[in-house]
Amino acid sequence: MAALTCAEATAAPPPLPMNHDSYPDSYIRDILVRHRTIAMVGASSNPSRPSYFAMKYLLAKGFHVIPVNPGQAGKTILDQPVYGTLGEIAEPVEIVDIFRNSEAALPITREAIRIGAKVVWMQLGVRNDEAAKLAEEAGLKVVMNRCPKIEYGRLSGEISWAGVNSRRLSSKRPLLGAGGQQRVLGASE
Repeated sequence: MAALTCAEATAAPPPLPMNHDSYPDSYIRDILVRHRTIAMVGASSNPSRPSYFAMKYLLAKGFHVIPVNPGQAGKTILDQPVYGTLGEIAEPVEIVDIFRNSEAALPITREAIRIGAKVVWMQLGVRNDEAAKLAEEAGLKVVMNRCPKIEYGRLSGEISWAGVNSRRLSSKRPLLGAGGQQRVLGASE
């Protein structure tokens, strides 16, 4: 048996596969605090659609949200220019938020890898394990069947003000932002 080199002996073990049925709050918080540019694939200009509402909320929280919708390309949604594909976006994208069905997640994930995204986030009801595996093998973080708007509200404490169970119990008073109830999610919470 050959002796290990110093580099081999000190190399970190390969990461364990992520459990996509349950994410630690620290994992979600890290993504939402570190990555502020989101390409929302499937963004809608219809104010009654969930993607419109989520985009409006994330913009209000200081995220840079880039809508992607081939049927709306060249127009604007919430004053943001709409692109037809991820590849048309000229600036770096950190999170690709997939507001499409589970079958569409794999080709969108391939495109997210191609453009150098850091995170693939699949919305509520969207799960594609093959896409998740591909993204993780390429070094991207993956979240499936979750909404960044809901997770931001839950982790910041905002969602509990509306009487929704945030799965967090705390006696700490929430920190209020300049708008009274708008709180910024911090890394150290």
